[in-house]
Amino acid sequence: MSKINKVVLAYSGGLDTSVILKWLQDKYDAEVVTFTADLGQGEEVEPARAKAKSLGIKEIFIEDLREEFARDYVFPMFRANAIYEGEYLLGTSIARPLIAKRLVEIANETGAEAVSHGATGKGNDQVRFELGAYALKPGIKVIAPWREWDLLSRQKLLDYAEQHGIPVEMKQGKKSPYSMDANLLHISYEGGILEDPWAEPEESMWRWSVSPENAPDEPTYLELTYEQGDIVAIDGERMTPATVMSYLNKVAGDNGIGRLDIVENRYVGMKSRGCYETPAGTVMLKAHRAIESLTLDREVAHLKDELMPRYAQMIYNGYWWAPERVMMQSMIDESQKTVNGVVRVKLYKGNVIVVGRASETDSLFDESIATFEDDAGAYDQKDAEGFIKLNALRLKIAGNKKR
Repeated sequence: MSKINKVVLAYSGGLDTSVILKWLQDKYDAEVVTFTADLGQGEEVEPARAKAKSLGIKEIFIEDLREEFARDYVFPMFRANAIYEGEYLLGTSIARPLIAKRLVEIANETGAEAVSHGATGKGNDQVRFELGAYALKPGIKVIAPWREWDLLSRQKLLDYAEQHGIPVEMKQGKKSPYSMDANLLHISYEGGILEDPWAEPEESMWRWSVSPENAPDEPTYLELTYEQGDIVAIDGERMTPATVMSYLNKVAGDNGIGRLDIVENRYVGMKSRGCYETPAGTVMLKAHRAIESLTLDREVAHLKDELMPRYAQMIYNGYWWAPERVMMQSMIDESQKTVNGVVRVKLYKGNVIVVGRASETDSLFDESIATFEDDAGAYDQKDAEGFIKLNALRLKIAGNKKR
């Protein structure tokens, strides 16, 4: 194995990645470059700079990627109505390709031979980070400490930190028993009592939403304006993608929307129970399907629905940068050219209810044909007889054979 002189670490400033930073210095005798991303997790990222400096790091990258994340990753995914195993809105999955991209870009900028991450050997994130890195820079070296070291418990990490003088901030009050990940799209919870699929999550666990029981008794109405499949305004006010998501997270969360409790199939082979809060994403999915119902041709809409599970699986499994995902995205984006208009939703006690949809330029809904009243000859109902007979022909033949 060739000598590694410099490595770029995805660094949060927490216990795990601070230990990894020191471990990389000792194990590989390499210079470490840190990269910390603000993806809208709701926590201050700047303290990571001081922490990295205290550990002797000279090259520190701290970046606000919220707009890029929303614009180039979340919004394209929602054009596909992507949902994994019928429920999961892919909040963690969709953040990993962006982090992988920036790790590789920073490696190129700084001359690093390797990148490193803090994902464990049991989870999906190691696959997502590394597939992305290899797709973008095939010769990159990836270091995954959790697959190499023996520091496989929190106590061992704390002991290592103490032995090597790594400062560990002990937060005041009761520590959350859950492993959490957050960004603009969602916050996830794993571990603790959630490892028992029968155990109901504690109400105190949830951070972004009130319980539906405690949500307001009056509904909230929103009008979402779409251009080519993306929300560009709320109640007539133009917003950037990240601002749209921040606004919807707050309003939908206040109405008890976005909670999810599932057992999912990880790519590495095991089942995992997790809970998620995705207030903005829950509204976005419902509203996007509503505007598509008005503006997409039937066969285009059905083809999208057939391909969507494959697209969602690609993202979940870490293949955002794979050619098949890129190809499918081109097809999806082509379908969105006519997805323009306004959707009106009612948010009420955990529910997103579509109450209106309109498109001045691209609606395929023709009231003169769809009406139950006199359509003045716009549709000849007698034509349906031949249509039914032709479609029944194969059924009749099969029925006669059975007799």
